[in-house]
Amino acid sequence: MKKKVLLAILLIFLIAFVPLFVLKDAEFGGSDDAGSQVVEEVDASYEPWATPIFEQLIGGELPGEVESLLFCLQTGIGVGVIAFIMGRFVERKKWMKDDN
Repeated sequence: MKKKVLLAILLIFLIAFVPLFVLKDAEFGGSDDAGSQVVEEVDASYEPWATPIFEQLIGGELPGEVESLLFCLQTGIGVGVIAFIMGRFVERKKWMKDDN
């Protein structure tokens, strides 16, 4: 069992880090950038119909670090909610066993 877990962890790290070293000059862009480029190619006159709220408030584009912070905060809140709900399900099972 331990060997399988260690092998899986090693495989995950290889999948994550090998492309960084093998493809030295590659650009790893996000899907937002790729989507914007495709829209530009299809219709160069397209105007977005919505703008991000924070960009409207500060009157410009958010720095990358702030975007990453907000994304991590959103992820943490989502994981917390999911963990809370799963914990409730586990506790409910325990309570039902105790009642019987």
